[in-house]
Amino acid sequence: MTETMRAVEISAPGGPEVLQLTDRPVPRPGHGQVVIKVAYAGVNRPDALQRAGSYNPPPGASDLPGLEASGEVVALGDGVTEVAIGDQVCALLPGGGYAEYVATPAAHCLPVPEGLGLKEAACLPETFFTVWSNVFSRGGLRAGERFLVHGGSSGIGTTAIQLARIFGARVFATAGSAEKCKACMALGAERAINYRDEDFVEVLRAEGGADLILDMVGGDYLPRNVKALADEGRLVQIAFLQGPKVELNFAQVMMRRLTITGSTLRPQSDLAKARIAEDLRAHVWPLLDSGRIAPVMDSEFPFAEAAKAHERMEGSGHIGKIVLNVAG
Repeated sequence: MTETMRAVEISAPGGPEVLQLTDRPVPRPGHGQVVIKVAYAGVNRPDALQRAGSYNPPPGASDLPGLEASGEVVALGDGVTEVAIGDQVCALLPGGGYAEYVATPAAHCLPVPEGLGLKEAACLPETFFTVWSNVFSRGGLRAGERFLVHGGSSGIGTTAIQLARIFGARVFATAGSAEKCKACMALGAERAINYRDEDFVEVLRAEGGADLILDMVGGDYLPRNVKALADEGRLVQIAFLQGPKVELNFAQVMMRRLTITGSTLRPQSDLAKARIAEDLRAHVWPLLDSGRIAPVMDSEFPFAEAAKAHERMEGSGHIGKIVLNVAG
């Protein structure tokens, strides 16, 4: 490894234009960590929130954006036994993915699935860790249940549709165009609801209500989600694109025995994330290896054009994942 590397930093809180190329020292691995020579980095909503100044990295994490990446392991810290130098991996990161090298716990690395390249692998960690932990571990989705995911054409949504379907749930999704709804149906949703033309509450109530809803919208979706749930249904909140504050009638929650919960991935402990990685390795990676599920790719941007990647994401026209080509 060299002493310095190219990185994309947030020069000041603001719009996509504040993402600037710079030189940084190459990180060194701490105990239990590896350093990855990054090939591709995934682009996610939390990156844009951090760029805007509303989502600070946790203590000790890199100030560079980037919560997932793929590449080659080039250095090992003390105590690392899970991976070896030269392994090709994808990894969940505490930050720092917009760089030529990044350090992360070895226990948060997973092998590149068979049949997928490094570009596709870079799309896996953030969305699959999030969906598995919230839909299956926290949300307890079971075969035969009715599952509604908002933002079905997003990286989270396309992942949730595939996993819920393959584990036997009835899948419903919302999206904002006919093209996006068609993509959701192709991935396994039995019903895709264009929220510009239809009311998801009415659709789900006609089906008996949703047993589980995964929501990243917030705002006025919160009381509507409560109405859309079946009795004893569960709502899992993972983001608030329309804001976290809203008036909610909790009498409905009590009378209908509803559960409202949620989580964010980044602040969780290294141990908690390692346990999610173990679950993914056991239950989901064989599905990726066999080609029964796969990440949905939207677009690839050169490393120096991170600002354009953020513009693409925040324009909400994308279907699936956006990546930065760091090595190219």
